[in-house]
Amino acid sequence: MTLIKSISGIRGTIGGKTGDNLTPLDAVKFAAAYGTWLKRSLNGKPCKVVIGRDARLSGKMISDLVSSTLIGLGIDVVDLGLSTTPTVEIAVPLENAQGGIILTASHNPKQWNALKLLNAKGEFISGQDGQDILQIAESEDFSFSEVDNLGTVSYDDSYIDKHIEEILKLDLVDVQAIQNAGFKVAIDAVNSTGGIFIPALLKALGVAEVIELYCEPNGHFPHNPEPLPENLTEISEKVKATKADVGFVVDPDVDRLAIINEDGSMFGEEYTLVAVSDYVLQNTPGNTVSNLSSTRALRDITENRKGSYFASAVGEVNVVEMMKQQNAVIGGEGNGGIIYPASHYGRDALVGIALFLSSLAKSGKSCSELRAEFPNYVISKNKIQLTPDTDVDALLEELKEAYSAYEIDTRDGVKIYIGNEWVHLRKSNTEPIIRVYSESETLEKANQLAQQIIDFAHKLS
Repeated sequence: MTLIKSISGIRGTIGGKTGDNLTPLDAVKFAAAYGTWLKRSLNGKPCKVVIGRDARLSGKMISDLVSSTLIGLGIDVVDLGLSTTPTVEIAVPLENAQGGIILTASHNPKQWNALKLLNAKGEFISGQDGQDILQIAESEDFSFSEVDNLGTVSYDDSYIDKHIEEILKLDLVDVQAIQNAGFKVAIDAVNSTGGIFIPALLKALGVAEVIELYCEPNGHFPHNPEPLPENLTEISEKVKATKADVGFVVDPDVDRLAIINEDGSMFGEEYTLVAVSDYVLQNTPGNTVSNLSSTRALRDITENRKGSYFASAVGEVNVVEMMKQQNAVIGGEGNGGIIYPASHYGRDALVGIALFLSSLAKSGKSCSELRAEFPNYVISKNKIQLTPDTDVDALLEELKEAYSAYEIDTRDGVKIYIGNEWVHLRKSNTEPIIRVYSESETLEKANQLAQQIIDFAHKLS
């Protein structure tokens, strides 16, 4: 059982001892730290926080604890109930709230839950803000309100419609083209809130037929909820059996999107962002951003569309910061996370679906034909196992020096560019390993490249 405290929030498994796992006391403590940080930043001004949760089994319990804690601090709460991460992000500015908390452990299994923290823009808090909140939690420097100054709670289940309305307003979402295409779409929502939101979105977009798999939001995830190929065998078979045009899979909080081709093959999680970006760039030329561990294909298609590509350190906060700096028209992460600033600065599978279907409808191609248009790269993910006493930073420095003849980026570990191939090495903060991501034209070549680095690292360590 585990409790992980980070600058973006707190994440852990339910049950067990306080401080070791995500217990009720831990949920209260970190909600109080966040609320205290917000109140201090407002200097006595009224404070409102939007909360929402995915469908996991512990969601209602954690939500009630967080809501009551904020009320006890004198903060008003707008509770969206069953929601999605991007929906809460959109709701914060629409409600003129000063912050938001999403209660979800994203792609983690059902025993996990988390508090993800937002600022007044509906974006994830900065690293410095996260450090300040962790310090408040550590010192337990809270002061709760007297009875006449307690906050209030209101419940609002209208944001499914408001979120969809915001998507339909986007210039590049072509409802008429989607309706004319007469699409048959299969979806797997892993029995979380995507089962509420995605069918409603597809109906609003004019999809002719929706085939639902695991769309009951009961929190009993029928398979590992991370949308990776090994977890998507059922939806793949469903797409083929029903002759669907495309399949969509989301994680429990609906910020990641995986796509299944009409023949049941994987579109590729890295290529969700590539495909949507290409459509956006065709219509609104500009720059793109992804993190250092994402596919080179985004750089290729961006430069092909006369834009400039930029890479950020890993993490959504870093991607968003770089997107703002470079005025990117689209960006995201290679895990199926699409960030479209015309909507909001957060990963949003709903926006991704609407843009992808618009692109597919206008192309007149099948899903697999569309995928075949993009440069083909494969990423291999490996790790270097180390002893607990290994000086990881020194080892990375030695690797950097050994490959100094190549282009190297050291903003987030060490990334080595070797022609059209690359290797990205990042140390783990929780165990004695170095994560090794490599990309080439085939999986065999990517594995060979990774093994070359791994073997050399073992000689140095």
